[in-house]
Amino acid sequence: MPLADDLRPQSLDDFVGQSHLVGPGQPLRLAIKNKQIFSMIFWGPPGVGKTTLARILAKNLGADIHILSAVSANKDDIRQIVEPKKTSLGQTNLVQKILFLDEIHRFNKAQQDYLLPFVESGSLILIGATTENPSFEVISPLLSRCRVFILNELTDEEMKQIINRAVKQLSPLVKGGIKGGISGVTISKVARDWLVQMANGDARQAITMLDNAHTLYKKLTIKNLKSTLQNSYLRFDKKGEEHYNTISAFIKSMRASNPDAALYYLARMVEAGEDPKFIARRMVIFASEDIGIANSSALMLANQVFRTCETIGYPECAINLAHGVVYLSTSPKNRSAYDGLRSAQADVKTHGNLSIPLKLRNPETKLMESIGYGQGYEKYDTGDLLPDKLKGKKYFKK
Repeated sequence: MPLADDLRPQSLDDFVGQSHLVGPGQPLRLAIKNKQIFSMIFWGPPGVGKTTLARILAKNLGADIHILSAVSANKDDIRQIVEPKKTSLGQTNLVQKILFLDEIHRFNKAQQDYLLPFVESGSLILIGATTENPSFEVISPLLSRCRVFILNELTDEEMKQIINRAVKQLSPLVKGGIKGGISGVTISKVARDWLVQMANGDARQAITMLDNAHTLYKKLTIKNLKSTLQNSYLRFDKKGEEHYNTISAFIKSMRASNPDAALYYLARMVEAGEDPKFIARRMVIFASEDIGIANSSALMLANQVFRTCETIGYPECAINLAHGVVYLSTSPKNRSAYDGLRSAQADVKTHGNLSIPLKLRNPETKLMESIGYGQGYEKYDTGDLLPDKLKGKKYFKK
C-alpha cells in the first residue's frame, strides 16, 4: 500500500489542518456528532484532505461511500450506485449512499444535470471535490443543493506534523518488527524544511516524495529527496514542480517580450493537458500586472481569451491562447499600477487604519457635520488627500 494511503487518518482527531471545518464546534465535526448528512462540495488545492474528509464522514455516519473520478466516470457508473441493491434475503439495502466525485469540475453540464434528481431526492449524498471555483464549474441547480466548504493550503507547521508522522510510519518498515533491528528512519531539519517548501502545502506530494526516497535510497537526506525528483521514471502530476516551473517560464517569457519562448511554454502546457482556463487566468493577471496602462486593451483581450476557453475548450481554444500570448508578449509593458498597489499595501500593513482626513468623510448626520466631516471638500481637489502620516507619498509613478 502506498504510504499516503497507509497514513490516511481514520478520524477527525487524527486529521491535520482545516481547523475551521473540523475543530471543536465547527461544521464537519458537528455533522458527525449530530449524525447529519448532506450534500457538499470541498473546494481547495490538491493534497489538503478532501478525499480523507469524505472517507471519515462516511465511516462515522455509517454510510456506504463510492469514490469516482469525474475524469473517467460516466452516467452508467452513477446509475449502478443509485439503483437499489437487493440483499441475499431479497431485501432492499437502505444504507445511505455517498458518492465522492473527485474533480467534479470535469463533469460537463449534462452529466451534472443527471446527478441533480438523485441529490434533490436525497437518494444520493454527493460530496464533490474540486480545485476550481465551483461558482464557475458547477451548475447552479446542483450548487444550490450543496454546501460549499473551502479547504485551505496546509501551513508549514501542519506540513511538518504530517511529514513527522510519515517518517515515523516508515520506521517499522525498516525494523521489520525485529527487536534490536535497524534503527528507525529519521529526517534532518534542513531536509524536512526543504520538503515543506517543495511540496507547497500539498501533503500527498510530500508523503509520496518521502515514500519514493525511502524506497530508492533508504535514507531521507536532502540529497536523496532531490535525487528522487530528478529520477526520470518517477512521474509527477500537473500540480507538481514541473507545473509551476512551466507556468513561471511562460509568464517570464511574455514579460521579456519574447513571443517565441512564450509560445513554446504554452505548447508544453497544452500538450500536457493543462487546464486552458488556468493558463488564461494567468494571462488576465499578466495583462494588468505587467502591461497595465501601457495598453489597456490587453486586459480586454485577455478576458476574451479566458471566456473563449470557457465556451470552446480544447483542442480549438489552444489557437485562441496562442493569439493572446503573441499579443501580450509584443505589447508595451508598464507595471506602475501594480507597483503602486503593492507599495500602498505595504503602508497599510505597516501603519494600519490611519485616520482618514475629515474633508473626505461624508457628513451623514448633523453631529458629523458639526465636527468637520466634509468641510473643505472640493470635487476636483488637487491637494494631498492621503492621511497625515503619509502626506507627500507617491504610489503611482509614471
